[in-house]
Amino acid sequence: MIDINQALEKIRPGLQQDGGDVEVVSFEEKTGVLQVRFTGHCATCPFAQQTLKQGIEKTLKEMVPAVKSVELIK
Repeated sequence: MIDINQALEKIRPGLQQDGGDVEVVSFEEKTGVLQVRFTGHCATCPFAQQTLKQGIEKTLKEMVPAVKSVELIK
């Protein structure tokens, strides 16, 4: 099974192309909640929440069944 970091490596190139990135803050196995932080341009992007839910969360939930939701920590 693919892990969270492996899945993020598939997402990162798109973020890095725009001058940003994402990093894992924590993962709660019991609840399946992954907390992430945007860095670079992603941290101040007005579309950050949309990127989080429609891009990162959707992809991670498909690739890592243990992930139930992704939350943004600032």
